[in-house]
Amino acid sequence: MSEPVLPKRARVVVIGGGVIGCSVAYHLAHMGWKDVVLLERDRLTSGTTWHAAGLIVTFGSTSETSTEMRKYTRDLYARLEAETGLSTGFKPVGFIEVAADRDRLEEYRRVSAFNRYCGVDVHEISPGQVKELFPLARTDDLLAGFYVKEDGRANPVDLTMALAKGARMAGATIVENCAVTEVLTKRGAVAGVRTAYGDIECEYVVNCAGMWTRQLAAKSGVNVPLQSAEHYYLITDKIPELSASFPVLEDPGSYGYFREEVGGLMVGLFEPVCAPWKVSGVPQDFSFGEIAPDWDRMGPYVEKAMQRVPISLEAGVRKFFCGPESFTPDLQPIVGEAPEVKNYFVAAGMNSIGILTGGGLGRVLAHWIINGRPDVDVTGFNIDRLHVYQSNPEYRRTRTVESLGMVYQCHYPTRSMQTARGAKKSVLHERLAAKGAYFKDVSGWEGADWYAPEETPDPGPLSWGRPSWFPHWEAEHKATREGVILMDMSFMAKFKVQGRDAGRILERISANRVDGASGMITYTQWLNEGGTLEADLTVTKLDDESFWVVASDTAHRHVHTWMRRHIGDAHAFVTDVTSGYAQINVQGPRSRELMQRLTTTDLSNESFPFRTARDIDIGFARALCVRITYLGELGYELYVPTEQATHVYDRITAAGVELGLRHAGLKALASLRMEKGYRDYGHDIDNTDSVLEAGLGFAVDLKKEHGFIGKDAVLAKKAKGPLHRRIVQILLEDPEPLMFHAEVVRRNGKPVGYIRAASYGFTLGGAVGLMMVEAGEPIDAAYLAQGTWEVEIAEKRVPARASLRPFYDPDNLRIKA
Repeated sequence: MSEPVLPKRARVVVIGGGVIGCSVAYHLAHMGWKDVVLLERDRLTSGTTWHAAGLIVTFGSTSETSTEMRKYTRDLYARLEAETGLSTGFKPVGFIEVAADRDRLEEYRRVSAFNRYCGVDVHEISPGQVKELFPLARTDDLLAGFYVKEDGRANPVDLTMALAKGARMAGATIVENCAVTEVLTKRGAVAGVRTAYGDIECEYVVNCAGMWTRQLAAKSGVNVPLQSAEHYYLITDKIPELSASFPVLEDPGSYGYFREEVGGLMVGLFEPVCAPWKVSGVPQDFSFGEIAPDWDRMGPYVEKAMQRVPISLEAGVRKFFCGPESFTPDLQPIVGEAPEVKNYFVAAGMNSIGILTGGGLGRVLAHWIINGRPDVDVTGFNIDRLHVYQSNPEYRRTRTVESLGMVYQCHYPTRSMQTARGAKKSVLHERLAAKGAYFKDVSGWEGADWYAPEETPDPGPLSWGRPSWFPHWEAEHKATREGVILMDMSFMAKFKVQGRDAGRILERISANRVDGASGMITYTQWLNEGGTLEADLTVTKLDDESFWVVASDTAHRHVHTWMRRHIGDAHAFVTDVTSGYAQINVQGPRSRELMQRLTTTDLSNESFPFRTARDIDIGFARALCVRITYLGELGYELYVPTEQATHVYDRITAAGVELGLRHAGLKALASLRMEKGYRDYGHDIDNTDSVLEAGLGFAVDLKKEHGFIGKDAVLAKKAKGPLHRRIVQILLEDPEPLMFHAEVVRRNGKPVGYIRAASYGFTLGGAVGLMMVEAGEPIDAAYLAQGTWEVEIAEKRVPARASLRPFYDPDNLRIKA
């Protein structure tokens, strides 16, 4: 084999020649960046792409980004042959997802309504119609099927080769049998790559190395916590009755998917308890490889799946295949620019949907690299959501057992991952547990979701309806509105920003004025140059050279990275103090009464007005006390050194007995903030929203002397006049239905958006949520009042009201009194 000849430099080096790497190279070249080199350690597709099942499915996601990537991918594969002369093997034979129980029927009806809004032509069909389309399927136990005629299957190797050819035709270079051994960096940014055949200098690297991504990234200090797992499919001998024109059939309740394969039936599996593979590291020479199948472990799952197509039980087994696939801790891809190294991009951890999203993901990432920011919501899969401890071998081994099976679980709105738990606990954890806390996974923390104060917390069965603990949640909500509650928020990301230039830097990256008077907290957004959101947080000025920044748990590393990268050579230093301080929130109309019993500091409205931040005494402890709320009531946030937190907690709970203090969890946080219309970045607002569209213009100071990042874009948006896209609060008029996410909202019968996040408004008497209205005309109070509003919930339309102002306490009277 002759040595490959490498260029001395390139603008972008893509590492890995699977479907993702080839798609990234293809799209970069087609968007005008011709100086792209793709390096593959062996041959194209030799990792996991070659053995993928090739399903092309647009149905199933409640993420707009994911659904759009699926649609784009399907359309790309359909036209690649005309462009390149190479077939992708795409056959639009159709796709059917079947539901055999009420909960899955509820889920798929919710999903199908959202998917139709996104342009997927999905239809609910009867069991009889399923039988007509796939005559060999058993349908007597089914409730319904969900059919997309335009979906189907493709050949993973062929479509990857077509992408590669298309990349070459557009100017990219592809080199096989050339492994990247190291990514070279200089001053915290990409400088090049090293191979056995020499170095290539480059500005950008895209690590698309599949199941090797974590190992390669670790050499540069980049955290990519993916893990390979055994993934199975079985192919039967030929079945004469089976036609290649049959649609792809998927039955998550039986752990299986089914499609024709060279006259036989392919039975693919996503078993609920899986087996991680090579936790210590995937061998570098593993190419076109297979894993010896574990018949004993997989036998029961295979048998259950094959019962959906009974004739398969009578056919011989041609092949029982096991190969590795990469899975991530939260079953979302790992995509974006690494926090640790500038211009080091990653696209990996596809959780078995690399083929069906590969085209769209390549487009998204190419746009991101070329333009400096993505054009779709990436908050759910941005690499910076993940933490370093999640790459630990024991964590990966433990979590992956559950991850693969989650693909086919019923996606209940209150489901929380159950494996690899207890990694991070608040110092108050045991005290909260003693009060009846039920904990859920909150970015790795054990967060108290709700409390059963007089019994052992029992979550009961998962459901789309009202859970057994609904009354506990309601009691916590009402206690906040009428009395006083304690809430542990220690998982919030907390940073100290210090130095002579700290105020100047924070003023530059904050849309609001944050470097004003000392001892004041300011709510602000951080924007990019396009005027869309990068963060939604608070900045407290402690003194001229010291600031306190608090962000949500999901934005932890994003916020940290944004600050570090905007400091440059300035005299400013960011310290992550999240673990050093507990955050205890005391909220409700009687919170001042309780807090005044604990401190000698005067907390009257005159001495301690809204937005005040000051060190106070509580027993033997000192705490930063901030008068602010995220719940819509008078309240205080206490930041207490970890070593004194239990002391402060004990003082609060003892003093609170007489006032009826109640503990409240994250479910109450969600319902209380949703009644007030408070935003939550990554849930109801994201990186595609302008600060004006998000309804946060009040937190922007356009008169700041030196401006802020994104100011010009905000002014340009404002100059265009009334907004045609805007966040609106939605309240159901019927108190019974529940909203969670992705419910389609109609105005005068026409879809105008969907619920981004929702909860139950116990004070308001119904489910309440936030949506982004896409109107195509000015959105104001008249637009809302003149419309008849409905929310589509599992095929039913529920009357609703819409408002630009919060339905609860619009004048903030109780918060500021």
